[in-house]
Amino acid sequence: MKNTIVLLGCLMVASLVRASPLRVGVAGLTHSHVHWILGRPDRGDIQLVGIAEPNKALAERFLNQHNLPMSLWFATLEEMISATRPEAVMAFGSIYEHLAVVKACAPRGIHVMVEKPLAVSVDHAKQMQALAKKHNIHLLTNYETTWYATNHKAHELVDQNKLGKLRKVVVHDGHEGPKEIKVDPEFLAWLTDPKQNGGGAVIDFGCYGANLITWLANGQLPVSVMALTQQFKPDIYPKVDDEATILLEYPDMQGIIQASWNWPFGRKDMEVYGATGYVVSDNRSNMRIRLKGEGEERLETLSERQAPHDDPFALLAAVVQNKIVLPAYDLSSLENNMIVVEILEAAIESARTGRKVILNQRK
Repeated sequence: MKNTIVLLGCLMVASLVRASPLRVGVAGLTHSHVHWILGRPDRGDIQLVGIAEPNKALAERFLNQHNLPMSLWFATLEEMISATRPEAVMAFGSIYEHLAVVKACAPRGIHVMVEKPLAVSVDHAKQMQALAKKHNIHLLTNYETTWYATNHKAHELVDQNKLGKLRKVVVHDGHEGPKEIKVDPEFLAWLTDPKQNGGGAVIDFGCYGANLITWLANGQLPVSVMALTQQFKPDIYPKVDDEATILLEYPDMQGIIQASWNWPFGRKDMEVYGATGYVVSDNRSNMRIRLKGEGEERLETLSERQAPHDDPFALLAAVVQNKIVLPAYDLSSLENNMIVVEILEAAIESARTGRKVILNQRK
């Protein structure tokens, strides 16, 4: 009886521990996607404990906008970590700064989630991967399209072989241009800097397609990458491309990524074609499906996904607290996003040289 009581008590304590919100810090505020976490309703799964941002005026502007106290603000990541001891850090600075965030967090056992893409180069990505493995931390990457129910339904249909052999995936992402849609000036400054962002539209929106296609291909590395990048608006974006098309060659399928700062309207959609059917994710909720033997194309409207699979911060908490284990080559996974960076770097090289880039096949 005594042992039973002790066991029940331990289980109750463990349950309470698991129910505690994950202590999360933010590194940088210059990526405008940071509003996602600053304006997030309290779901009891995370606790924002600190924000590291050297630009105090920017911090004041954003914290006031979201009615958050300035006591959350620290001038440096080191100060924020020392004072608040977060369990995880979300990186919302430039892509180039992701490596520095992992260097600061990994040795302390602090898990990291970065905004897409994982890194500015393969070299940075490999350093980040080595640090994550050495210090046994989770290193995740967040994309808006990860939370689209339609993309997950498309993946499900591929896994169930409802579309037949996968032949072609076409992904369109972009908008009218960051300046045209009036992103925050601090965001625009590094988004159009080839060092801080790694490129223009080819990085900013090319990463979405590379991420989704790698997922649908179950982590298979393309045989080759070809790309064309252009500057349709050199007067606005003199240092980086504003238009990119990337072609991925697989042994028995193609991936086509169209990334643009020149669309007439913002879009994030995907077309998946197999030997016996196709599916088109028009947006996060609406999709079109046509399968052989089922007649005409049908429309489906999907509900939001269930927690913790509906939100980056909920997922981060669930992964860190061992409530879920990410499948291999999951959209947020390190394995998937290492391949994404390799594809993007090859695309930039291909566009520069005008030649196909052959990627080494893994055994």
